[in-house]
Order: sequence, then C-alpha cells, then structure tokens
Amino acid sequence: MQGKKPLIIVLLGPTASGKTDLAIEIAKKIKVNIHNIDSRQLYKEMDIGTAKPTLAQQEKINHYLINLRAPNNPITLNEFKKEAEISIQKELNIKNRSFLVGGSGLYLKAIIYGLCPPSVPPQPLLREKFKNIGQLECHQILQKCDPIAGGKISQTDAIRTVRALEVFFATGKKISSLQSLKAPNWTVLELGLNPSNLHQRIAERTKNIYAKGLVEETEQLVEKYGPELPLLQTIGYKEALALIEGEYSLVEAINVTTNRTNQFAKKQRTWFRHQHNAKWLNEKNSLEEALSLIKNVIG
Repeated sequence: MQGKKPLIIVLLGPTASGKTDLAIEIAKKIKVNIHNIDSRQLYKEMDIGTAKPTLAQQEKINHYLINLRAPNNPITLNEFKKEAEISIQKELNIKNRSFLVGGSGLYLKAIIYGLCPPSVPPQPLLREKFKNIGQLECHQILQKCDPIAGGKISQTDAIRTVRALEVFFATGKKISSLQSLKAPNWTVLELGLNPSNLHQRIAERTKNIYAKGLVEETEQLVEKYGPELPLLQTIGYKEALALIEGEYSLVEAINVTTNRTNQFAKKQRTWFRHQHNAKWLNEKNSLEEALSLIKNVIG
C-alpha cells in the first residue's frame, strides 16, 4: 500500500526504447501528467534532434520540464533539480503521485535519490577560457584534477566537462566529492524499458530525424547561436553540423549518428543497471505489466 507517502512513478530506459509512447498510455490510464527528465529536451528550439514529444503528443498529456531555456543559456543540474522538485511537488499536492519519464540517469538520480549537486553558478569567464582551450585538452585537465569525474564523463561531452572544471576552479574541490545523497520522503516505483531490438529502433529513428529536418533545425541553431554552441556537439547535431560544413555526406552523417547513439544507449543501460532499481517490463505487454505494478503500489 502507498500509505501517506507520495508516490513517484518513473519510466526509464535507453534512448529510442519507446518511453514516450508508453508513457502517454500509462499517463492516460492513471490520470497524471508527464515530467520529462531528459537533459537536452530542457532546451527550446531543439525538437527534432532530441526526439522531443511532438505537439500532438503534448496535446494528449501535459508534458512538464521541457523548453525551459534557450540553448545558449545552460542549466546546471542543481538548477534543474530545484525546478523539477517545484513542478513535481505541485502535482503531488493535488494527486499524491507524479510520473517521471526519461533517459538522463544522472538527472533522475538527482531527483528520486536526492543526489545533491554543487550549487556553483556558471562562471562565464572560466567557460570562455575553456572554450578557447578546446574540448580535448579540457578533458585531459579534468582527468588530472578530478580523475573520478574524468573517468565518468565522456571525452566528447563538452557540457559536463566544462561544468566539472568550473566547479573545481571556482571552489578548489572536485565535483565528485561535492555530490551527496539525501533521498526525499517518497515511495518510488521505477519501471524500465529495454527492448531486444534496440539497435534496429535506433537505426530507424536516426533515419527519421534526418528525414524530419534535423539538418534544417541545426542550420537554424547555427544561424541564431553560432556553430560553437556546445549543444551542437551532442549526438545528431554534431553530425548534422559536419554535413552542413561538407565533412560528411548524408549517408555518413546518418551512420555516425547511429553508431554514437548505440554507444550512448550502451552506457545508459550500464548506468540504469548499476544506479537504479527498475522493474524491467516485458516488451510484449509492457503497458499491462506497468499498470499492474502501479496498481500493486497504489492499492
């Protein structure tokens, strides 16, 4: 039984696993809204490349925690956590339950397990210096000053690399040592999607996002914010930018995006296996199983 504790239902899983469609069906059945926990869907004007819920999907169920900021105004994990907690609490006050959906493991952990990231505001001067140094050397610096963070953050992840460095240079402390856990007083039910045909789903979705206008969306971002925008180094946008600049053909861009997405999905699977306690749904009857598990908790 749920008792007096608020219930947080989480649907997690690697990219392209089908979370959005399943989440909408679950939300309609249990009459809740959806809180998107996706680190790139927080930004406006990045719809196709992030596979953001479409306007039609958003009309079916309210989606919160998307389009929070412009792409050139990065949001820290600490800032996102505060924003998410306010939004989630509003729904808990009304329904005593809330529904979180996403594949950004660190962001999910910050909310449901109470991971407390350092509250260091962005350092514009430091960020400009790191930008001039270049991502490869920045990551090498991070590996020396904070080996734990350097080992966890990808060599190509400019956003998290710079964030870890600015925390270190602003405080003199490693970002890995400043993160602590303080779990909220919630009942948490984690549901997981991990389809056996994920590679095929990723290949199909990659072709679809290019067909739907990823290159055009990237051109618009470049025109408005410049090619040095850090988010343009993330999966899909980086390859589309290379295509625009003549470095890739369309086929090459699609292939590289597919490969990078598969690598990312592998990391997500590893994270969820070690950092979360999900009940993995049977892909043949995932909706029925999810509703049954939720009913068992709600009573």
